[in-house]
Amino acid sequence: MFTGIVAATGKLQSRESFNGDLRIRFEVPKELMEGCHVGDSISISGVCLTMLDPDATGFSADLSVETLDKTSLGDRRPGDSVNLELAMRASDRLGGHLVSGHVDGLATLISREGDARSERFVFETERSLAKYIAPKGSACLDGVSLTVNEVDDNRFSICIIPHTLEVTTLGNLGVGENVNLEVDLIARYLDRLNQYGNVGGESA
Repeated sequence: MFTGIVAATGKLQSRESFNGDLRIRFEVPKELMEGCHVGDSISISGVCLTMLDPDATGFSADLSVETLDKTSLGDRRPGDSVNLELAMRASDRLGGHLVSGHVDGLATLISREGDARSERFVFETERSLAKYIAPKGSACLDGVSLTVNEVDDNRFSICIIPHTLEVTTLGNLGVGENVNLEVDLIARYLDRLNQYGNVGGESA
């Protein structure tokens, strides 16, 4: 599990295809790699990946066909920046919201404009995901925990403060570009329960 509070940014170093899957090498700040081991979970721009071949400079990760289909990581190229967050410990502060790193789909940046010192971003996503997005609710975009301001059909707006723009990749996001979207876990599970009608009914 993650919190959506980005610890650092890194860079995609190399990519290699294996029968449809992809192995990517990431360059990561040295301080973030301290104490990391093979098999550790790490969020890369909102995607939970398993750490392979870690050393002081970074690590590798395998991306399955499903991950490549659901996320934007397959479109990233060497030199591109990514947001990084190590899996949370039970003793950590939950500064954002509960994030699984299981991306639901993509959202496209429709517009961004200044709003005082912050910037207002408007995103569009598919309607099957938009139903989980509510005003003042949480959404995770490229691994960043954010608060939704307004929702209009399958579009939603978020005001992003200067600090977040500076320390994450969102500051360089251009109109028309995609971000990885993970909707709120609670909304997703409530919808699933509602599909089966009697939430308080008999259990097996």
